[in-house]
Amino acid sequence: MDVDKAAAAVADLLTALEVDEGEHSARTPERVARAWADALTGYGVDPARHLAVTFPAPSDPGVVILSGIRFRSTCAHHLLPITGTATVAYQPRRTHGARIVGLSKLARVFADFAARLQVQERLGFQVASTIQDVLNPIGAAVLISAAHGCISLRGVEQPTTVTTTQAITGQWDVASPEVRTVHTEHDRHR
Repeated sequence: MDVDKAAAAVADLLTALEVDEGEHSARTPERVARAWADALTGYGVDPARHLAVTFPAPSDPGVVILSGIRFRSTCAHHLLPITGTATVAYQPRRTHGARIVGLSKLARVFADFAARLQVQERLGFQVASTIQDVLNPIGAAVLISAAHGCISLRGVEQPTTVTTTQAITGQWDVASPEVRTVHTEHDRHR
């Protein structure tokens, strides 16, 4: 990221909006540029890299569910914050050679995708698809419940709304007991 160019763009934005708070905003362009560099670290990395190290799955692994993942992201439409919780799950195959990953790796995949400009529906699908493509489980699922700055701070100005989305890949039936278990865990950790 070109931090100097980003700072110049922020300075131009403040000038265009006729904002000048004297000493308080004198270094704002540099601060904002560094903040955006931190917020958008998901570009230039491959989230799938976290799934490279695997371990043999047990013979009947059940469903692996990691819930309560706290995250922040940025709305691709308005550059406003998205904050919430996510649940990531997958069901390894019951075959010889099936593989599992360390639990923290699921949260890392999610964090890499969240550190990009996002749309909540796409975020869940990106995470589930990556798990599906790399681990080849029976299925992967991602549930996200989040508050959006573009709804609470502008437009309809509804500060208490929460959007919940689900992305499901593989051969799971959305009404299966496994998917209901994922939903139950997600609801417990919101």
